Amino acid sequence: MAVADATAIKGIDITTYLVQDGERAKAFYRDKLGLKLTGDYGPQGGEFALNDGTTFGLWKMRDGSFRPSGGVMFAVDDVKGAVDRYAARGVVFDDGGAIEETPNCYMAFGTDSEGNAFILHQRKT
Repeated sequence: MAVADATAIKGIDITTYLVQDGERAKAFYRDKLGLKLTGDYGPQGGEFALNDGTTFGLWKMRDGSFRPSGGVMFAVDDVKGAVDRYAARGVVFDDGGAIEETPNCYMAFGTDSEGNAFILHQRKT
């Protein structure tokens, strides 16, 4: 039983997006979204440790291959305020920053400097 426990997936250590330009991508997440760069890998990319203990990363493939990604939902307490703040910094949001409401949350869909999609996500309490 100990072997199964030691090999079971227990969480996600890092979520990483591929990028075309590591420096430009780091600047987007640092300067526009305000994330703190905690691991800098030069032109290859970097990592951002978030306040909840998770890590978000950016990586430029050495062979230059790239495909846009999506699926990261960044948690915020005020999605409308976050859209206003980041749009003022030049972040592009779908439908002019329209907020989508579901029974469980509010979401705004954005795009980074590399063409990767992300979501600002506010849970309902």
